[in-house]
Amino acid sequence: MPAPKRTIVFTAFEPSGDALAAAVIAALRRADPSLRIAAWGGPNMRAAGADIIEETVHGAQMGLPGAGKILEHLRLNARAGRWLAAHRPSLHVPVDSPAANFPICARSKALGISVVHLAAPQVWAWAQHRVNKLRRLTDLVLCLLPFEAPWFIARGVPAAFIGHPMFDTPLDRAALAQAAALFPTPSGQGKRIALLPGSRVKEIRNNFPVMLRALAAVRQRWPGSVAVVAPANESDEALARAVAAERGGWPPHARVALRGVDAAASWADVVLTVSGTVTLQVARAGAPMVILYRIKPVPYHAIGRWIIRSESATLPNLIAGRRIVPEFVPFTGRGAPIVAALVDLLGSPGAREAQREGLRGEVAARFEASKAAEAAAAAILGKMDSPIASG
Repeated sequence: MPAPKRTIVFTAFEPSGDALAAAVIAALRRADPSLRIAAWGGPNMRAAGADIIEETVHGAQMGLPGAGKILEHLRLNARAGRWLAAHRPSLHVPVDSPAANFPICARSKALGISVVHLAAPQVWAWAQHRVNKLRRLTDLVLCLLPFEAPWFIARGVPAAFIGHPMFDTPLDRAALAQAAALFPTPSGQGKRIALLPGSRVKEIRNNFPVMLRALAAVRQRWPGSVAVVAPANESDEALARAVAAERGGWPPHARVALRGVDAAASWADVVLTVSGTVTLQVARAGAPMVILYRIKPVPYHAIGRWIIRSESATLPNLIAGRRIVPEFVPFTGRGAPIVAALVDLLGSPGAREAQREGLRGEVAARFEASKAAEAAAAAILGKMDSPIASG
């Protein structure tokens, strides 16, 4: 039987998308408990009140997928197309992940279903020609970053800045201090370093070895230094430990803080982190950082350097409009310049404070007036009640 008329379907394919969609689903439930919300997604979306059609947030990856992953997505697209045709939801909300979402968006549009993108595909950063495809496949883009909406509107794509759900809830500084009290204490002139290796298999495999080498170099410079590694989940911790084991073992002066990014960032003198949304979490904590994203040299030189168009590739610097944070994105080396940037920050209290001020005043402050989940829910409900969506 067809689903009720006021039905929204979400499609998310990464853990970050699962968390983002969950906040908006909870806000939609508060605004209209009668809604039916179905989803391709994950456990956070289920907990927020979505009926999960398929679990799709595991095994996320960036870069060029293998033949198996392509075939898996083709089959999923076919199943999604059949579900959309059978249920005819009022609205489709794709969450980030344009490569996975665009084919499903095309099926929605072909069926006359309105599409509201939650989190703008980062076509402003690379392969900008994809904005033409986005223009055909969306009715509205809900942008999490303040510079995105003007960029899309100038290119004929309806867009609105909603803020970022990460900033909707203030940090509990007392709880973070309590958690950080369990972290190691440096000796002598030692430093505190937090390592955030990412949430994808390739991210961890490519970036954690660079982080371990950087930590060893800091230890040579300041022998009493200690570290906290903050994996996103248990499987990421297991992978990080396996990567470390392949390179001589887990550093005895490094502790693990599972799902402890906020506490680790608040504790650290400097955070060494992969690029991505987590850098906004570090910025919210006001922690000085160095950002990297290592990829293999051959794919980058063959493809990546020809399609990357943004002068900066990291969110804090893009939002500020200037280079506040040292960034090495994309990075194809072994780590010497990263070590140099890390040492410079650790050795200069003035440089760390200048970065903190920039992150507070030019990044975090841009989100202070926003309530992203509520703004997204209001925009989604408004679009669903428009003549296009309800006709």
